[in-house]
Amino acid sequence: MTIQEKLNALEEMLELDENTLSADEKLEDIEEWDSMSKLYLASWVKKNLQRRLSIDEVKNFKTVQDICDYMG
Repeated sequence: MTIQEKLNALEEMLELDENTLSADEKLEDIEEWDSMSKLYLASWVKKNLQRRLSIDEVKNFKTVQDICDYMG
């Protein structure tokens, strides 16, 4: 999965327009990054990556790049 594919997946999860996220963007600055988005991310990871994403791991994400790195 390329970085752009990861960004596209995150944009879809967050219901953002295409090509609006950048890897260095801080999650705290994204209005749509809320508890529902975090649950959606955990669900997406389980379905698409067959991995479990813990609450602590989500709390440690500070930037979009952190999530992309986790996605592999």
